[in-house]
Parts: sequence; C-alpha cells; structure tokens
Amino acid sequence: MVVAWYMDESQEDQRKPHQLRPNRPVNCEELRQLGVRSWKLDADSYETDPELAQIRKEENYCWMDIITIHKDKLPNYEEKIKIFFEEHLHLDDEIRYILDGSGYFDVRDKADKWIRIYMEKGDMITLPAGIYHRFTLDENNYVKAMRLFVGEPVWTPYNRPADHFEARQKLILLLNSHPEVPLSSASNSKLLAAHA
Repeated sequence: MVVAWYMDESQEDQRKPHQLRPNRPVNCEELRQLGVRSWKLDADSYETDPELAQIRKEENYCWMDIITIHKDKLPNYEEKIKIFFEEHLHLDDEIRYILDGSGYFDVRDKADKWIRIYMEKGDMITLPAGIYHRFTLDENNYVKAMRLFVGEPVWTPYNRPADHFEARQKLILLLNSHPEVPLSSASNSKLLAAHA
C-alpha cells in the first residue's frame, strides 16, 4: 500500500523524500478523506490480473496506456518532468498504476498543506477530479506506469489557480460536507444531488 507524509518546505531536490522532522505520516484513511484511493496489486501479472480487471470494471476504467518516465525513454524528458511537477488539477480523476520503478504524487490537504505519497511497483492510486497535485520521480529517476481513464483520455492540466472550475468546486463542497466519505466519480454526482 502507498506510504504518505506531510512535506517540509525545503527547496532542495524535488526527488528527495522531503519528510518533516519528526516525520508526520498520513494514513490511507486520511487520504481517503481527501478523495484519494489506493490499492496494492500484482504488477508482474497486470495483463491477466483478475483483481485489476475487477477494479477496471467496477470503476469503468475502459481506456489505458503505459508510459515510461526515464531520460532515455520519454521524448522531451526535461520539459515533461517540469510540467508534471507544476501544481495543477484535472477535470477528471487521475488514475495511475505503477508497474515498475517509483515516484511521488504530492496532493494538497484541506488546509492547503502538501502531502507526499510514495508509490512503488504494485501501487495504484486515484486522485479525484479537482484536487491540486503534482508528480515527480524519486532519486531512482525511473517509473513505468499504467494510465487509466473513464472514457477517452483528456490530458489537460490546469495550473493553479484553477478554483473556478466546476470539478474544483465540487471537490471543495464534498470535502467540506462529507469529510469522512471516500469519493469516486460515481459517488460525486450522488452526493451532490443530495445537496442540491
């Protein structure tokens, strides 16, 4: 399962862990309260894994591809690394499954503090639409990940500030009115309908 902690404010190399001293861990339940969900799967059998197939069916993750982030594999590597690390949000959930290597997703909590989520082989994560986040490699400088989408992929990042987007407003409403409820694309509309 993913491991997470609150980040320090250091400007040193983004690929370092950036843990507070003493460390301030964040557990999976706290992540779920932000709408972040995670699974631990068998990455070696991703092509035939029934658990992954079941998750994809339940969540309607019908589209996927595989990306390798490494200087020898990704065109425009340096530019892409900078783009990935810009604080941004998406209008759809972001779903990533680490097939090899490792890296960090950073997400903002309700108080606008950074939480760093360490992901390694076998970790799968869903970041809810509207959450401010960013991604960086760790010091291994390599990750191979499956990207999943509900429907056709939309790659557009909206750099902060982007609070005016409906996806951001919905997430804020849900976090403020139902902090204990794990969010998903399906639950968003149900909870919002209850508050309409």
